Amino acid sequence: MNIEIIIDLVIVVVSIIMLWKGADWLVDSAAEIAHTFKISDLIIGLTIVAFGTSAPEFAVTISAAATSQTDISIGNVIGSNIFNLGFILGGTAMIRPIVTSKRMFERDGLFLLMTTALIFFLFFGLDGWTPDDSYSKSEGLLLFSLLIGYVIFLFVKKDPPEEIHPHTANTMSYLYFFIGLVMIVAGGHFMVKHASNLARFMGVSDWVIAVTIVAAGTSAPEFATSVTAAIKGRHGLAVGNLIGSDLFNLLGVLGLAGMINPSALSSDIYGSVFLLVLMVGLTLFMIRTNWSISRTEGTILVTINLIRWYADFTG
Repeated sequence: MNIEIIIDLVIVVVSIIMLWKGADWLVDSAAEIAHTFKISDLIIGLTIVAFGTSAPEFAVTISAAATSQTDISIGNVIGSNIFNLGFILGGTAMIRPIVTSKRMFERDGLFLLMTTALIFFLFFGLDGWTPDDSYSKSEGLLLFSLLIGYVIFLFVKKDPPEEIHPHTANTMSYLYFFIGLVMIVAGGHFMVKHASNLARFMGVSDWVIAVTIVAAGTSAPEFATSVTAAIKGRHGLAVGNLIGSDLFNLLGVLGLAGMINPSALSSDIYGSVFLLVLMVGLTLFMIRTNWSISRTEGTILVTINLIRWYADFTG
C-alpha cells in the first residue's frame, strides 16, 4: 500500500470524526439559540441548520450551472433530495424512531410536496409534457422567490419552543454553532474527495463513485446532524433539517442555477423527478401515520433508495 492511499484512508477517518463531532456541537448550540429566541427546534432545523448543511449541494450545483453542466447541476439536487428522504430520514428512523407533528405535516411537509410537484410540471412543461422542455431564468426566479417568502413566513409565524432548554445561548453557543457547521461541511468535502481516491484505487468506475460516494458525501452533513438530533431527542431538528434542506435545494439552489444559466433539460432527469415526487408523498404518509416514523417505515425508505441505486448501476 503506497503512501497516498494511507493518507487518503487517514483523511477519510478524520473526516468522519469531523462530521460527528461537528454535528454534536451544531445540534446542541442550535437548540440553545432556538430557545433563546423563543422559536422551535423545527424552525431552526428548517432554516439555519438546513441551509448550512446544504452547502455542499449548493457548491456543486452552482459550479456545474456556471459551466453549463445542466445534467450535473439539476441531477445533483434531485439525487441529493431522494438520498435525504431515503437513506438519511429512513436510516435515522431505523436507528431511533422519529416523533413527528401535525404542524410538520400540514405546513412544511405539504409545502415540500407542492414544491416538488411544481418542479415536476415546470420541467415537463404544462402544455405537452415534452422531454426537451427548457428550464428558464423566469422559472428559476419563481423558485427562488418562493424560498424567500417561505423563510419570511416561518419567522413571522414562529412556533414556540417544544420545551424549555436548560441553557440559553451565549457567545460560545454561536461560536460552537459556526465551528460545528464548518466541521461538517469540510468533513463532507474531504470525505468525498479522498473516499473517491480510495474507490478508484480499488477499480471502481467514476459513474459508480458519482452516484454513491459523491451523493452520500454531499449529504453527509444532513445525515450526521439528523442522526445526532434524533439520538438527543430533538426530533423537530432532525426532520426539519431534512425537509428544510430539500426545500433549500429545490427552491434556493435550483432557483439560482436557473437564474445563472437557463438551458434545455435532458430526458434522463424526468425519471428521478418523478421518483422524488413519490418519495415526498410516501414520507408525508409516514409522518402522518401515528405521528411518527417507525423503524419499519425507515427500512422501507432505505430499501427504495437501494433499489434506485441498483437500477442506476444496471442501466
